[in-house]
Amino acid sequence: MLYRVEGIVIRSMDYGEGNKIITICTENAGKVGVLVRGAKKVKSRHAALTQLFTTAEYVFFRNVTGLGTLNSGEISSSHHVLRQDIVLAAYASYACELLDRVLQDEETGSFWYHQLKACLDALEEGKDPGITINLYEMKILQTAGYGPELLSCISCGRDLSEEDSNVAVSPRLGGVLCRSCKHMDPPALKISPKSLKLLRLFARLDLRRMGHVDVKEETKAELKAVMRAFMDMQLGLNLKSQSFLDQMEKYGL
Repeated sequence: MLYRVEGIVIRSMDYGEGNKIITICTENAGKVGVLVRGAKKVKSRHAALTQLFTTAEYVFFRNVTGLGTLNSGEISSSHHVLRQDIVLAAYASYACELLDRVLQDEETGSFWYHQLKACLDALEEGKDPGITINLYEMKILQTAGYGPELLSCISCGRDLSEEDSNVAVSPRLGGVLCRSCKHMDPPALKISPKSLKLLRLFARLDLRRMGHVDVKEETKAELKAVMRAFMDMQLGLNLKSQSFLDQMEKYGL
């Protein structure tokens, strides 16, 4: 059967002497694997279609299930800027690997597709990569069914003000704790009113509507720590791209 889909390359691997297998997150057909014959050859007309982060229309033959075989494709955005910058490439790779690990084969991927596309576009447009990724992580958590409770105490249900300086975040329990309920999770992370306000904004904001934001470094560090804790506790993924990002931070890149 012939398929024609809009998709983003989230994984690309060599196969045999001259071929590649790409995994694409599609707008309407979920996550699919496609064999691209001859993609490693110097004069291959399909080589560009196998590059990570590439957004294109892919036409491939495929049985009901299993691997497809590329027939043709037309690139709409190569995102070459992301591949040329080591820092942007690291963030974009993390976004792709995260989605690859969370999204199941054949799972309807329209929302996932649009959030990833918006994430890559934001990185390429020069928007703050840390904030962009934190917002993207929030969308991943919410869509996977692990979105944190940020408006009221996860234990007693009391509504919490954004100005409350005694709020803690419990990744283990999946939300915020008021001062009276902090004992429910002693390792819960203290969070500033500014960071809580931004987390609540992340929870209700679509990545496609993200503008340029100016966030202080200490607030970004706090947001990163909180989101990392949520990702580790709720999803528990061991991602190579995350390890590389950690190494970059360690060496000040």
